[in-house]
Amino acid sequence: MVKPCSFIFFFFLSFGYCFISKAQSVVPEWDNKLIKVKPVIPISAYSFNLKDVQLSPGSPFYHARSMDSAYLVLINPYRLLTRFYINAGLSPKDSLYGGWENSGLSGHTLGHYLSAASMMYASTGSIVLKNKIDILIHELNAIQIKRKSGYLGGIPLEDSIFAKVQRGQIKSSGFDLNGGWSPWYTVHKIMAGLCDVYLYTSNPMALTIVTKMADWVHQTVNGLNDSTRLKMLNCEYGGMNDVLANIYSFTGNKKYLKLSYKFYDEFVMGQLAKGIDPLPGKHSNTNVPKAIGSARQYELTGQVRDKKIADVFWNVMVHDHTYSIGGNSNYEYCGDAGKLNDGLSDNTCETCNTYNMLKLTRHLFSWSPGSNYMDFYERALYNHILASQHPNTGMMTYFVPLRMGTKKTFSDTFNTFTCCVGSGMENHSKYQEQIYSHDGKNILFVNLFIPSELKWKQQDLSMSLKGDFPNENTFSLTLNSQPKANTIIAIRHPFWSDKIGLQINDIPIENLTESNGYVMLKHKFKKNDVIRITLNESLYTEPMPDNPDRVSFKYGPLVLAADLGKSEPGELDIPILPSEERSINHWLKKSSSGNLAFELKNNTKSTSVELKPFYQVYDSYYNVYFDYMTTQQWDKVKSDHFAEIERIKNLESHTIDYIIPGKPEDEKKHNLTNSERSYVEDALGRPGREARSENYFQFELLVNPSVKNQLVLTYIGDDKNRIWDILLDDTLLSTVDWKGGKTGKFYDLTYDLPTTLIDGKQKVMIKILANHGKTAGRIFGARTIFIN
Repeated sequence: MVKPCSFIFFFFLSFGYCFISKAQSVVPEWDNKLIKVKPVIPISAYSFNLKDVQLSPGSPFYHARSMDSAYLVLINPYRLLTRFYINAGLSPKDSLYGGWENSGLSGHTLGHYLSAASMMYASTGSIVLKNKIDILIHELNAIQIKRKSGYLGGIPLEDSIFAKVQRGQIKSSGFDLNGGWSPWYTVHKIMAGLCDVYLYTSNPMALTIVTKMADWVHQTVNGLNDSTRLKMLNCEYGGMNDVLANIYSFTGNKKYLKLSYKFYDEFVMGQLAKGIDPLPGKHSNTNVPKAIGSARQYELTGQVRDKKIADVFWNVMVHDHTYSIGGNSNYEYCGDAGKLNDGLSDNTCETCNTYNMLKLTRHLFSWSPGSNYMDFYERALYNHILASQHPNTGMMTYFVPLRMGTKKTFSDTFNTFTCCVGSGMENHSKYQEQIYSHDGKNILFVNLFIPSELKWKQQDLSMSLKGDFPNENTFSLTLNSQPKANTIIAIRHPFWSDKIGLQINDIPIENLTESNGYVMLKHKFKKNDVIRITLNESLYTEPMPDNPDRVSFKYGPLVLAADLGKSEPGELDIPILPSEERSINHWLKKSSSGNLAFELKNNTKSTSVELKPFYQVYDSYYNVYFDYMTTQQWDKVKSDHFAEIERIKNLESHTIDYIIPGKPEDEKKHNLTNSERSYVEDALGRPGREARSENYFQFELLVNPSVKNQLVLTYIGDDKNRIWDILLDDTLLSTVDWKGGKTGKFYDLTYDLPTTLIDGKQKVMIKILANHGKTAGRIFGARTIFIN
């Protein structure tokens, strides 16, 4: 990875603040001049303009934003535009970026970048980023004029894909639409980015461009009958309902509101409207944006069905599908409700999902402000979003792994550009957006305890939130101006603090009144008043919903992780709690190395184990979940471990030949060849190779026809419901129907090699063929062995 050099920070920070317009949010805001259509429902908690809240230096959030801003400065607008130029028949002005920008989702990063740079400009006033935004808008306008249709994109085969859609020709699966990779997803990102440019930089050309795109969407889908439309919606379509509803709110043209409901499906949204949890077996991030769109539609129409979709989705996701860090999904999919214990892997908690869940939470909080929403928001913000960025490089995670003894993997500067790099650009640009809210009258909600400065113009109130929370449990609010006489300050009482103490100018406030988890502080406030808040941070455990013997350790809002060092731990190096004892003080004590550092004692490791906030662990292997075990259970773990070592030794002693698919030197040695859609993906530190439907990979292995031979293939329990054929020199050897197994466990399956197929041969070609409409593999090892 490339570390941004220190001069980048100087370059960025040397520019002063220069706000030429108000930064806006689509979550309801009190005085929003750029939005013509106001909510038709009662709003109880309005958002503040981003520029009205400034992060104070010194917090990890301020640092994360600084790293993100430095990264945004590095991005070259012309490279983001490369395929946009090419698809419009224009000459590109620079080379294409790598990763997903060099694949079927090309163009999605440009949309994310427009959003992130616009919010960063609103937050910091960076003229550098404003200039980059203006370049992109100028070029996109020229490209759109050249294309004439109103469409903008950089997707391979896009004209063919959408022409077929308009004709009602739909070939669709979860991520494929007429041969394209989730094309509506990319269209949504571009349109959302243009909307954010309009909102956060007051650029009217951005609104003109995105409105023309919305007209193109109308032309493409409005004529589809319902059965064809629903067939199209089988493919991931991002937040198309959300962005079209927003364009209606900007323009007042009801055509776009009606169009937004063309992106309503029955198999998820229809189920939610009935109060049914449809998420088991569903791709998480395909569906969170749908609920956001329904939330926005409810604000603009008052339709109860839309509200129910958003409410039910939030509740089932948060209460039935969310891990302790606030993230959800394993291998991007939700499992059965309340069943998380067997879903700890290197592919838990896709970061995009939480990015979108925070958006949804903000909408629901605006309708009915309560600490339940902000408790989740705080948990996800500290323990997933903040933990998803490398603090030294500014790079981002796709997944935040929760397997015991795992490690985070961060993006490359210019050669990754996954969906979570795109949303990651946005995540770290807007930390101040939910620190405060207000009711549009006289109530100020203090939702998060992040050091910051607020200007509430409506109440003539300027205020500072100071303190080193969560390192310290006391912080203060200083009123820097004289507020209006009826001002009420509502301070969240988080679930993890059994009490909350308040003082005004060092005088304790007794008989506190709470409403929906907020202390309602009514006082004749005056300039320079200091409100001191004390919370009771303590250690506690959060068990898996389906396994009380597997817990995460928490301190206040923070998830604590065991730092297991820079070397990958073995199975017996993972700390286990071998006792019937459940008292937190039996396991943890404060460490001398820092306020938020703890020592894990009385565990199976002979050396001490340090626990610290999860967001502070980035280059080390770690544990977030810990198992309680009896002595007998621990003895069995050790016994099974050593038995497995002996089994592998015996296997190796009988091996004729061995390949690790995905390991370059092995693949070269064994003449591995593959079709286009065959990919390498690691698990538990081991590479494995798979082939998507109608694709293959094949390799040579030595055999010994003088003895009985077998083929041994290594699979992983994480992979479920995969079917493929194994061919030996183009003859069918076996059809594999792999249902999966225990998450995080490798399985060796053995196949006899008939003597008729290997007689007289020194080597054979093994082909892994995905010809059953399913993925083939992953294969983490393949060997031929002889049987005595």
